[in-house]
Amino acid sequence: MDIVYWLMLLKAPYLGVKTFYKALKHFESPQQVFEASNEQRKQSGLFKNETLAHLQQADKTLVQADINWAKNENCHILTLIDEKYPKQLKTISDPPPLLYVRGDVDCLSKPQLAIVGSRNPTSGGKDSAYAFAFELSKLGMVITSGMASGIDAKAHIGALDADAQTIAVCGTGLDRIYPAKHKSLAHQISMCGALISEFPIGTSPMASNFPRRNRVISGLSLGTLVVEASIKSGTMITAKLAAEQGREVFAIPSSIHNPLSKGCHQLIKQGAKLTDNIEDILSELPKGLGLSVLLKKEPIYVKNVDKTGSMLLKCLSYDAVTVDGLVEKTNLSPQIITQALLLLELENKVAKIAQSGYVLTK
Repeated sequence: MDIVYWLMLLKAPYLGVKTFYKALKHFESPQQVFEASNEQRKQSGLFKNETLAHLQQADKTLVQADINWAKNENCHILTLIDEKYPKQLKTISDPPPLLYVRGDVDCLSKPQLAIVGSRNPTSGGKDSAYAFAFELSKLGMVITSGMASGIDAKAHIGALDADAQTIAVCGTGLDRIYPAKHKSLAHQISMCGALISEFPIGTSPMASNFPRRNRVISGLSLGTLVVEASIKSGTMITAKLAAEQGREVFAIPSSIHNPLSKGCHQLIKQGAKLTDNIEDILSELPKGLGLSVLLKKEPIYVKNVDKTGSMLLKCLSYDAVTVDGLVEKTNLSPQIITQALLLLELENKVAKIAQSGYVLTK
């Protein structure tokens, strides 16, 4: 198998993933597509004139940048028939024919949970993404996300802080970092887990790339956890794709006054599992993942929530208090406080007032 032919076929104009697989089925391999006569390619009825011209030229210089990139340390290009290609991703209807990977290829085949959400989350949303990622990582789950600002970044950081692996699925070529401010984060992810993309080297960030990227995030994962999302957002696309792929969808509820709760609440109405602790996630995942032995140990994140809630109620009043303020008053971690506040919100005992903090409701 010659990777050059896979790369050249995918570079052909007007040839998407579905046509690629039709060509693979008809000709049996990318190499045979190029070795066939132009008349045979025409007779297949698969290719437009512009595609046929590309195939006729078979210009290997078009893929030299990709080949050169793969020669770098820790850089790999996997084809669909490579034994390292993640089996979970193969099960979706349109898996990427090629995956560019920077980092540990083996982590792609480990049990994964996607954590996604708003690029402009509330402080509570960021705390929840971090805490869920941290605790699930401690249990051996690989956290997968899109390295976007906001919830995605917090999920990756939570996994890294747990000294665990995390996977970032990129909407650009892996020679580009998007957003640029995440250059350091991308480096940490590639050293501890993996950056992956289906886009060739040199691909810039384009709006059309990100829905395609989202199907890979959900496709790699056993389930997708939505932390905060507006109704019309890329996060909701990822959740929809996860459901279509037969994956579990989880959603964290929050105050009805939080505009970023609307996406999560809609998903819950549509059948996503309401999630307020990691047990809600673990109970829905397949058995035999190597995680169950750790379930006997009560996760730190959900420990003594009732006791914490009672403590917080004594510290709150009808004047807003921030999470930072509650940290100072209780000496508890922001993650434990945020979890307890979420449950108190669901019980209508407290309410969040924009960026001011939390107040008693009764």
